[in-house]
Amino acid sequence: MNNKIKKILIIGSQGYLGSSLTDYLQERGYYCVGVDIGFFQYGVLHSPKKVPVIDKEARTITEEDINKFDVVLMLAGISNDPFGNLSYEEVYDPTRDYAIKVAKMCKKLGVRYIFPSSCSVYGDGGDGSQLDESAPTNPLTPYAVNKLQIEQDLTKLADKTFSPIALRFGTVFGVSPRVRFDVVINMLCGMAVAEKKVILNSDGQAWRPHIYIDDVCESFRCSIDWDYSQGELMIFNVGRNDANFKIIDIAKIIQLEVDGCELQLLSQSSIDDLDDLVKDRKVQDGVDKRTYRVCFDKIHETLPGFEASWTVEKGIKRLVQDLVRWKLNQTKFKQREFYRLQHLEHLYKTGQIDEKLTWN
Repeated sequence: MNNKIKKILIIGSQGYLGSSLTDYLQERGYYCVGVDIGFFQYGVLHSPKKVPVIDKEARTITEEDINKFDVVLMLAGISNDPFGNLSYEEVYDPTRDYAIKVAKMCKKLGVRYIFPSSCSVYGDGGDGSQLDESAPTNPLTPYAVNKLQIEQDLTKLADKTFSPIALRFGTVFGVSPRVRFDVVINMLCGMAVAEKKVILNSDGQAWRPHIYIDDVCESFRCSIDWDYSQGELMIFNVGRNDANFKIIDIAKIIQLEVDGCELQLLSQSSIDDLDDLVKDRKVQDGVDKRTYRVCFDKIHETLPGFEASWTVEKGIKRLVQDLVRWKLNQTKFKQREFYRLQHLEHLYKTGQIDEKLTWN
């Protein structure tokens, strides 16, 4: 990194990733400014550090706002199923529109643009081999389709004046000031710490790549510092090859990490009703069709300075320690703001946000 302090605009700064990433970058000497619509501002496990904010949201950002910065990180987006009477298009099309609108402004102004995509674009991984960035994509959810569409739009936008980066993350886990408990390892660790039990929605046979949140933040940091200018969208799978696990094996690791923790499959459990907060509506008849293993060689060979240093086992141990330290209990674990779909449903049903997903 040169001596010039890089100025970073983080659009979506009050989310799960954004809250952790702003702290991570500020601690390492970057100047960060946040933008966020504020849907999840009160879902706080512990207080995030202060960060300057622009009082706008992703849809209302202008060239004047962006021109002050060296890099834009486009974290804002929807990460859950549709709700109420809204269609997939009504929920996800605006995310695609403002992601590309901001990218076009960055291109015009000569500002770097980094987009967090997802390994979920692989969807159903076929024969179980580890998939690299050249493998066919097969998204099974509107979230994954949306990520792939934005990647495709960025591919068309890239040229000799604009070289964006898309980071396809595995399933992220680990504590953040605004933690999510609707992602698999966080949910299972939260359940284990707060309730001394782990209940799986599915049969646990689906494969997923997992990545600890500090490795996510480090991939952003290295991408910010990389002088990439090849004139095309650079796509990286972000994670570790040894972090591909079946969900059942993740659950067993967590069970061993928390004394007195029981492991149950919902289909085999005597429990009649698993709290709606921790149900995954995409799991049908105990089977999760989203199963894929991913190869992470390219990023370690290509992105200067990057190493995913957290194993799943080490990350789970740290996560459990953090949840105990922040005194997670049943009440806190079931706080609605920690669950994206349920909280947005609540805001919509109570008339606080409208069908365009903006504040009323």
